[in-house]
Amino acid sequence: MALTDAAIRAAKSQEGRTLKLSDGGGLQLWVTPSGSKLSNMAYRFGGKQLKLSLGPYPAVGLKNAREKKDAAKQLLTAGLHPGQQKKSMSRTKANAAANTFAVIADELLAKKGREGLAPATLEKVRWLLEFARPSLGGRPIGTITAPEVLAVLRSVESRGRHETARRLRSRIGECFRYAVASGRADVDPTFALRGALTAPKVTHRAALTNSKAFGGLLRAIDDYDGSPEVRAAMQLLALTFVRQGELRFAEWSEFDIDKAEWAIPGARMKMRRPHRAPLAPQAIVIIQELRTITGHGRLVFPSVRSASRCMSENTINAALRRMGFTKTDMSGHGFRAVASTILNESGKWNADAIEVQLAHVENDTVRRAYHRADYWSERVAMMTDWANRCDELRNGGIVVPLRA
Repeated sequence: MALTDAAIRAAKSQEGRTLKLSDGGGLQLWVTPSGSKLSNMAYRFGGKQLKLSLGPYPAVGLKNAREKKDAAKQLLTAGLHPGQQKKSMSRTKANAAANTFAVIADELLAKKGREGLAPATLEKVRWLLEFARPSLGGRPIGTITAPEVLAVLRSVESRGRHETARRLRSRIGECFRYAVASGRADVDPTFALRGALTAPKVTHRAALTNSKAFGGLLRAIDDYDGSPEVRAAMQLLALTFVRQGELRFAEWSEFDIDKAEWAIPGARMKMRRPHRAPLAPQAIVIIQELRTITGHGRLVFPSVRSASRCMSENTINAALRRMGFTKTDMSGHGFRAVASTILNESGKWNADAIEVQLAHVENDTVRRAYHRADYWSERVAMMTDWANRCDELRNGGIVVPLRA
């Protein structure tokens, strides 16, 4: 006799044994001694008596259990094993859950972390990928199409963030290429999106590349009435033209005053390669004066709030604004552009030596593989000459001592 919901609700096991109630066609309700009620289907396949679990009652209701039974019977009619089909579907769902865009993105971020990507850079990548997670995060990556990715990029672009959309396309593409390499996707759909986004307007970092204007900046830095550490940081940026992050995270152990050099570890460099920077006599004087202020700790430029943290990334730009230099006049990164411009225009130095000093990586991979010279001797002379040139510009021109 067919079962009813009322009969199922009233059913109880007896004498500690599982009670089996039949609904017909092999569908049964098992009532266990613990009180659980489970829908099962009894069937034969390959000469063996087997059981297919259909789910617990009432999560799987009587009507749903009958539908599952009928579907299983159709498989049997087609010569298929219902139990194996169920396991196969479970594996497919599990694989899909393990191969979502979010899972791939997290794996890629973990890989970049193991490879030593700077924490700040890793955080920027994570921030970018957050734009894609709401729409694509739960999707199996192999099923995501180019139009779906474009929709995500368009949502960012519609807010006027053209450069962010461009960078996001690149990072999403990285996720797809990683999935292709690990066998979880067939193609990278972002290749089809080249040219589909609005090209961002290129804006160069603010820099006072005019020699006279740069001299005025150097004088303003010397007269800066803020903390001596910030003044020293700006002076060293002018003399070494390293990146701000390379300067802010500097540790005292990296400086060798006797050899007049600064060894910056690869973990802090943009291209993850160790970098040596010659120190001109003027830079050494600043470093020695700074040691009397912060030399008791590990960091050369500690935060005012905690000696275990470095100076904020906004400190130098804020100091420039305080001195009256606007965003369109000068930025912390601009010291690099000033030095590169003036040194190249002087014609005194090998352009490759200047590029090495700037820690730029050769774009030509073949040339980079064979071009390993660091031009150390020339760079030592160049940095001393550059420091002297800064003195000249600060003083408004070449200083010529008068004869007695």
